[in-house]
Amino acid sequence: MQQIIIIITLLFSSVVLAQTQEDTTKLNGTTLTVEVTNALSDKGVISFALFNKEGFRSKALQAMSSKIDNGIASVQFESVPEGEYAVICFHDENENNKMDFYENGMPKESYGTSNNPFLMGPPQFENSKFMVLKEELKLEIKF
Repeated sequence: MQQIIIIITLLFSSVVLAQTQEDTTKLNGTTLTVEVTNALSDKGVISFALFNKEGFRSKALQAMSSKIDNGIASVQFESVPEGEYAVICFHDENENNKMDFYENGMPKESYGTSNNPFLMGPPQFENSKFMVLKEELKLEIKF
């Protein structure tokens, strides 16, 4: 009889523990790792910005920069809730915290977005969007 009580207690506690871990993920969100693997030089930094549809290209939910080592730069966005997002990044070679353009409007610095769409003009949310679910996610962006 004691063995049955112990087994039931263990089963119940493992269900409660699993539910608690799932609830914590929902509350705290997920870790999203984004990496650029083909920067043309190690000069400057790569600046990354995470957007939802409403703020795409105007109001980043999270933004950060990373130094470049052998053409590779990586950041981690923490506590990202489940949902639909897009990432834009650019190589800020002169570290002036903005993307530089030629007089004709063409960018001077390399840039890319999640999903690596072929870009003719400014990035669009629909081409760059991805889903964040419960599990950690890693994206690779190429310029």
